[in-house]
Amino acid sequence: MTLRVAVTGGIGAGKSEALRAFARRGVPVLSADEVVHGLIAGDPEVRAALEERFGTTERARIGEIVFADPEQLAWLEVLLHPRVRRLEEEWLAGLGDGVAVAVTEIPLLYEVGGGGRFDAVVVITAPEHVRASRSVAARDSRADRLLPDEEKVARADFAYVNDGTLEELDAFVGDVLERLLG
Repeated sequence: MTLRVAVTGGIGAGKSEALRAFARRGVPVLSADEVVHGLIAGDPEVRAALEERFGTTERARIGEIVFADPEQLAWLEVLLHPRVRRLEEEWLAGLGDGVAVAVTEIPLLYEVGGGGRFDAVVVITAPEHVRASRSVAARDSRADRLLPDEEKVARADFAYVNDGTLEELDAFVGDVLERLLG
């Protein structure tokens, strides 16, 4: 049976780098953000709903709208989250037998109550100044709706403060895999 692992953390913490570190070790990986991007770019039903609601399917413009209005954001999440979860389940089912570990990057894992769907959760954090240097989004209001890092770390099976080198993050991921498979 495949161990289902989630990677989560704040904006600019290094979740995507951690996901790439798992992939370099041959672990099948999926990014919820990339799934969302694919839905917005190519799902006719999603595109039609976005056009009707916002007058656009341009991600940057949609971001401006929803991050300025909690009601619009809630509408968007109702549209996208069930689809992302369905595609994640299909991806996992498609991996077949013999896959020891599969990793999904889900930025809003705890915020949407998804932690219980996984066998293990990895939280990647970073000091605020480091996150701000990595992402403009880390400095805007999007981060305000996220659980504090301390709470995520308390809930997680594994946690890493990503304020060093990529090699150090890679070594952490290697250790997580050893512990999961050991």
